[in-house]
Amino acid sequence: MAKLYIVPTPIGNMEDITLRALKTLKEADLILCEDTRTSAILLKKFDIATPTASHHKFNEHENTNYYANKILAGQNIALISDAGTPAISDPGFMLVRECVRIGVQVECLPGPTAFVPALVNSGFGCESFVFAGFLPQKKGRQKKLAAYAAMDLAIIFYESPYRIVKLLQEINDVFGSERMISVSREISKIHEETLRGTAKELIEIFKQKPPKGEFVVITDKPSGQKNNEDED
Repeated sequence: MAKLYIVPTPIGNMEDITLRALKTLKEADLILCEDTRTSAILLKKFDIATPTASHHKFNEHENTNYYANKILAGQNIALISDAGTPAISDPGFMLVRECVRIGVQVECLPGPTAFVPALVNSGFGCESFVFAGFLPQKKGRQKKLAAYAAMDLAIIFYESPYRIVKLLQEINDVFGSERMISVSREISKIHEETLRGTAKELIEIFKQKPPKGEFVVITDKPSGQKNNEDED
């Protein structure tokens, strides 16, 4: 029986791809890519000649049913995004949902996801957390932040370099000025960096050094500092 394979791809260092991912991409009948031009670099590096087609947030509403039925008819299809695991702040959820609905088997391979190394590198407790991803840019943003601020959990956000300072200011205003934050960027790449401090401290850093790259922002839980002191 044919399957939909969800295949994570490296978020930076191409050596992070797994042997199983390479085998799956080579043996698939078709690879759906968020951007075929971006994926072509990865596929060429590992001599993968499988045909590709685009599947991204602007066309997934139109072609989800088409590809789900292709799998139902016997084609093995692999889905990749530009980097990381599809459906985690990337296209993919709609196709997975449709495959599940019509009885197509879905197999998700383990692999790179930016927030996992960022959380471990933060030094905050990893036993419980909430993945918030990208906040809505306008409607509902403040309401969501207020809800997250009330949780006694580490909260993980994704943010672009263009809005990172805005997010930090909002965290300062909503979460409080004492909340510790970890900010990671360019994970697994040459310029990988993790900064830690309060929102105000991090904002001052970015005033001196303009932010570059995609960011993973993690707020420690309110009781995090106390718990860390208790463990010493």
